[in-house]
Amino acid sequence: MRALHAARHRWREQQSGAPSGREFPSRDALASIVDSLKGVLFPMRLGPLDLRQESEDVHVAHALDAALHGLLKQVRRERTYSATVRGDEHPDVEADAVGVVRSFAAGLPAIRSLLDSDVLAAYQGDPAAGSVDEVLLCYPGVLAMIHHRLAHSLYGLGLPLVARIVAELAHGATGIDIHPGARIGAGFFIDHGTGVVIGETAVIGARVRRYQAVTLGAKRFPAAADGTLLKGLARHPVLEDDVVIYAGATILGHITIGRGAVIGGNVWLTDDVPAGGRVAQAPSRDGASSIGIGSGPA
Repeated sequence: MRALHAARHRWREQQSGAPSGREFPSRDALASIVDSLKGVLFPMRLGPLDLRQESEDVHVAHALDAALHGLLKQVRRERTYSATVRGDEHPDVEADAVGVVRSFAAGLPAIRSLLDSDVLAAYQGDPAAGSVDEVLLCYPGVLAMIHHRLAHSLYGLGLPLVARIVAELAHGATGIDIHPGARIGAGFFIDHGTGVVIGETAVIGARVRRYQAVTLGAKRFPAAADGTLLKGLARHPVLEDDVVIYAGATILGHITIGRGAVIGGNVWLTDDVPAGGRVAQAPSRDGASSIGIGSGPA
């Protein structure tokens, strides 16, 4: 016990300025809230098993009200935590939290429309998909995108901790790691999904398709004079509309992959690719692989 107490005390001394209380958002509470929001967004597929269409609107109203009240508590927690870190002695947490939750609720119809486009992209992009319902109920990429669309909205409303928890719930369930700050356009399809990584400042256009084990990462991490990493800088790739990236590709740095480009499997890429470009592993004379960049049909 004494050793544990000493370890805690040592850590807290090192984290000067950090709050001493327990005002953090709850991972368990947010998991329940997100489950409720899934049922709000897709009531006849992800809502209660006994739900009937004639009572759908009543269920959505009740479930949404409960989810938003639960979310309000978590927003209060993050706002209180953030105010303590900043040293704000008189934060108007309640008014701010209510405004944030109202803005989040107002954005749910747009989130539903984006998710409809993601489900349709998965159904149209996978010959093994038997129906849009199968896609919604079974595909890990769609589950990850439900979480991401919700998390990205929360992130944009100034709730990075709540948003990150929502994102990490999907990461743990699917193996797909999408930072809530990433900007992803309509009709996004992740096939298979495991091992996919999308960094905080990545920007992805419409109708982009990517397969498992694809990384959109940073090439380097700029640091200040004291060695502290600089945060918030654009350091991840930009993918324009209609890009396709096959399994195992690694794309690093703030580079641009042009519209309609196709990136082959297991490619390591740190340079721009023009619109319509084709990048693939090309075997050399000695049997090793090298990167080949071309244009037109592969």
